[in-house]
Amino acid sequence: KKQQTKKQKATMATGVTCADNIASCFEDFKLQRGEYKGSSFIIYKINDTKDKIIIDNVAEVGKSYDDFVEQLPENEPRYAAVDIKFETDDGRETSKLVLISWIPDTAKIKLKMLYAGSKEVLKSSMAGGIGILINANDHSDLDFETSIMPHVKKFA
Repeated sequence: KKQQTKKQKATMATGVTCADNIASCFEDFKLQRGEYKGSSFIIYKINDTKDKIIIDNVAEVGKSYDDFVEQLPENEPRYAAVDIKFETDDGRETSKLVLISWIPDTAKIKLKMLYAGSKEVLKSSMAGGIGILINANDHSDLDFETSIMPHVKKFA
């Protein structure tokens, strides 16, 4: 019996796959090169036909974490790769790439299930570039000081 790869297993749950450019664009974002140089986040969504994860929005240079939160729709799920910059407890400037799964409690149940069941597909296409996953269901889960930073600092 032929073994399935991790990616094949991940697509089976919901049938959603990643658009062809997701992996290469994430690599450029991670390395801060090309059109992603100076960008602090990429927001992803599942397309209207509900079969592909696509890029919804790329941060312009200079956009902050607060700008990212403002761009999330109130009642629709999204995923985001976010470059969180911070100072470690011993005073070093550093950053961590974080995958945020925004599945608001107010979203329609079918969308919530589709996004919850598809996030591993996106994570696997990022080929080990993201070690921190944060699930957010309301704005308190996105609060930088009380929710995001305590989680990210565990990995600093």
